[in-house]
Amino acid sequence: MSDSIVASISRAEATSPPNMVFIPAGTFRMGSDKHYPEEAPAHHVAVDGFWIDRTPVTNRQFKEFVRATGHVTFAEIPPDPKSYPGTLPHMLYAGSLVFTPPHHPVDLRDWSQWWTFMRGANWRHPYGPKSNINALDNHPVVHVSYGDALAYAKWAAKDLPSEAEWEFAARGGLDGAEFAWGDEFTPGGRHRANTWQGNFPYENRCEDGFDRTSPVMAFPPNGYAIYDMIGNVWEWTADWWSSKHQADAAKACCVPQNPRGGREEDSYDACLPNIRIARKVLKGGSHLCAPNYCRRYRPAARHAEAVDTSTSHVGFRCVVRRAIGN
Repeated sequence: MSDSIVASISRAEATSPPNMVFIPAGTFRMGSDKHYPEEAPAHHVAVDGFWIDRTPVTNRQFKEFVRATGHVTFAEIPPDPKSYPGTLPHMLYAGSLVFTPPHHPVDLRDWSQWWTFMRGANWRHPYGPKSNINALDNHPVVHVSYGDALAYAKWAAKDLPSEAEWEFAARGGLDGAEFAWGDEFTPGGRHRANTWQGNFPYENRCEDGFDRTSPVMAFPPNGYAIYDMIGNVWEWTADWWSSKHQADAAKACCVPQNPRGGREEDSYDACLPNIRIARKVLKGGSHLCAPNYCRRYRPAARHAEAVDTSTSHVGFRCVVRRAIGN
């Protein structure tokens, strides 16, 4: 990390919001031309300085928000039949998607082989109605929809990061590196993030020490002293989903400043023409990302998620945008 970046961070620390890290303004190469098509084209963008949460929002923090506001999460409310035409009434109940590993190899094209929409699953009951978070205060909150994440951010006087802000922070100053810590996935044989080891979805060898989510800060931070930007849980961003980065960004005469990707009208899933639910960009991968299925444990990786969806492997963190000293 350069002396100028260190100086910028030092100046910001005096006014830094609690448990946040200042990311100084900079330019970086966003996306990748080497992996999944939605990550292309790689292109340079610039972002202003901002603060970002040191860790994903935890169950303890989300619990404080719920106590203060009475917020009821999307997973705790029965779905509105008008939003899901053709769905049988007995199928419209409050719940959320829970990862349920099969005991044998399955068709990796059929996600229903390992995801179960479970009645009573929500942030308080991450693995179903009989589970709880009594021992998971320091784990990332999960089963939060985009609206739930945004509600928390507004309550905390923060916002959700743009995709560009998130990726810039995740890279930790290593512009162009494959991972958030360099180009080697397990440097020195050590795991640097909570991901899947083995054959997904039925065999997890847990070589990193965890079967599901891990406590925040269980793995080393990146170059900006931020934890869990890769693996553990996917994280919501504020950007609408697009099937690839905007092509004109790579050809523009000027580097885009603080880009906000996608448009709501282009974010719908074309495979579900009768269900018009917009999608946002998720970043970072999760503990379910595996080499044989989902190599998205990289800063450039991205994934579409419907705003009405919550799962056992998606969480979020927040940002604050303001000038130093304000």
